[in-house]
Amino acid sequence: MTKDRRQIEMVEEIDAIFMLSSDIKQAFREVDRELFVPKGFGRMAFKLDALPMQQNQWISSPLTVAKMTHHLHLKGVDSILEIGCGSGYQAAILSKLCRRVFTIERIDSLLKEAKERFRSERINNIFTRFDDGQRGWKKYAPYERIIFSATATQIPPVLFEQLAEGGILLAPIQKKDLQIITRYQKKNGKITTESIEPCLFVPIVDGRIK
Repeated sequence: MTKDRRQIEMVEEIDAIFMLSSDIKQAFREVDRELFVPKGFGRMAFKLDALPMQQNQWISSPLTVAKMTHHLHLKGVDSILEIGCGSGYQAAILSKLCRRVFTIERIDSLLKEAKERFRSERINNIFTRFDDGQRGWKKYAPYERIIFSATATQIPPVLFEQLAEGGILLAPIQKKDLQIITRYQKKNGKITTESIEPCLFVPIVDGRIK
């Protein structure tokens, strides 16, 4: 079976479990999943499994990436900030659905690999930063959407400050022994909260690693 066919079947498998919109389906067809998985895991690239990366990090299951993308409500969105670039796969998917993607990674070696993948795929609307993402990226704020690609116990207030009025912040939140995908929305300067579903992500960590 060709790689293209395996990728199409992956999208169909995701859609059978969690119904996708046509634009999200197209984004998943366009981004080469195999390019974003670690070397040696190519045969597992199109399975609905999380896969290990360097520095004890993981690339999320494509099903999880699809769910997070769906819950962001991206139709008509111009700019999004991602906290935790990782392999770059989530950012690449977002780049097909938003005009500008800003992504921050605290592990320099991971970010360098992700940037090379973006270059090889000629994705030109992703802007990267090496930093602790919990500080956000004030220069380009406000953002219509903010997404966490790691689990937090709470959202730093500075990120709500960088969220546009009417904007959505989506994050896996640790609540006792459970992680919950949680959607925050800014309305009239106030933050509303909605718990969506259980999930499993690596925890967010302070600081940067060169």
